[in-house]
Amino acid sequence: MAKSLEENGPRAPAAEGSLSGTRESLAPGPDAAAADELSSLGSDSETNGFAERRIDKFGFIVGSQGAEGALEEVPLEVLRQRESKWLDMLNNWDKWMAKKHKKIRLRCQKGIPPSLRGRAWQYLSGGKVKLQQNPGKFDELDMSPGDPKWLDVIERDLHRQFPFHEMFVSRGGHGQQDLFRVLKAYTLYRPEEGYCQAQAPIAAVLLMHMPAEQAFWCLVQICEKYLPGYYSEKLEAIQLDGEILFSLLQKVSPVAHKHLSQQKIDPLLYMTEWFMCAFSRTLPWSSVLRVWDMFFCEGVKIIFRVGLVLLKQALGSPEKVRGCQGQYETIERLRSLSPKVMQEAFLVQEVVELPVTERQIEREHLIQLRRWQETRGELQCPSPPRLHGAKAILEAEPGPRPSLQPSPSIRLPPDAPLSGSKGKSKTSKQVQKEPRKPAKESGQQDRPPTPSQAKAAAATGDASPPQDVPTKDPQGLAPQDSAHHHSRESLTSQESEDTYL
Repeated sequence: MAKSLEENGPRAPAAEGSLSGTRESLAPGPDAAAADELSSLGSDSETNGFAERRIDKFGFIVGSQGAEGALEEVPLEVLRQRESKWLDMLNNWDKWMAKKHKKIRLRCQKGIPPSLRGRAWQYLSGGKVKLQQNPGKFDELDMSPGDPKWLDVIERDLHRQFPFHEMFVSRGGHGQQDLFRVLKAYTLYRPEEGYCQAQAPIAAVLLMHMPAEQAFWCLVQICEKYLPGYYSEKLEAIQLDGEILFSLLQKVSPVAHKHLSQQKIDPLLYMTEWFMCAFSRTLPWSSVLRVWDMFFCEGVKIIFRVGLVLLKQALGSPEKVRGCQGQYETIERLRSLSPKVMQEAFLVQEVVELPVTERQIEREHLIQLRRWQETRGELQCPSPPRLHGAKAILEAEPGPRPSLQPSPSIRLPPDAPLSGSKGKSKTSKQVQKEPRKPAKESGQQDRPPTPSQAKAAAATGDASPPQDVPTKDPQGLAPQDSAHHHSRESLTSQESEDTYL
């Protein structure tokens, strides 16, 4: 049975806040049915009769839920500079991660350029390494039939994912098809986990920035490295993190912590959708992207920080608490957060400045795990330890290193003089001349014996051949010719070696 967000986690927002919707409920134009059959149209919004609707820069239909109004635009010159810096980092990724990880973190906090966001997420999450380590795996999973019990549930959830985004407007369009492929592939890749409804918005956000295969491997990394255990059957990991969040809230905002304690509001009532969907169904879209940029770089502590900032801003003062006298009012306050609190620049600044570290989270995790074991026994679905961000993932799963090949830094024409090899060339020339010197000094000794000398030697019983008679090697070269041949090889090799220096 699928893990339902309504039963075990985030509830579907009511009425006006709902993200659910179908093609019919979006009131398409009169030609929508005929347009669905045209495969030449560019986007799903066109095939669904929305060609006349305006689309914002994120792909949402202007005026719909999810679309944003006036945004703070980054100056074009600044954006181009950031793109250039990110291109340099991505083209030398291992070097930057090893020596300048802090710089990468700062640039993620400033925001990844939209044109490079999908590629950067793949590098940060380790999805690119996973893809390189498993060539053809996604295609194999994609071609497999899949488990019918998951396929039916996935298909029913497709139209609920960002129905006002141009990729997912059309029922059965390209976006929904890719979303189905990615989610089905994960159920085959991790059959023990299967499918959880909270995975659908995560996969949909990834598909907005990259092709299906790359999105699949990024989803794998999120489920296994960033948020392990979140989508397992019992949802034990998210329950533990709810207790961790509540404990950290006591230090960040004692007023909010006291109010939630008095109202006896379980953390699962407000934080499950936040954490399991990584705020993709909570924040304005520009804020979602900035949070995800930092999340891929620094790990789950960003999710905790965002949650703590929202709780502090909503319930962090006596004035704010006065209007929330009961559980219902408090939950409604947390579901209808102030736009100012969720605004991109304000939220990112608060998140960056909040002093919550990986060490604090892991210490609280051990405390809450011990309490869980004392009260409920051992975990039924223990999850592997999570990795806090890109650096930890790269250290745990280093990418394949290319074999070192000699590459000359300076290439010279063959006849060009080599300043650094004059002494070496002289030495080799001397070696080249040395075999010739004994030939001049020995005079007649090197010449072959005359027939009379040979007969005289035979008569005296000297059966051994003269010592100075040259014998040809198997290639037909005399010794001095062979030495000369080898010395030329040595010179050529030396010149080649100097050229590569």
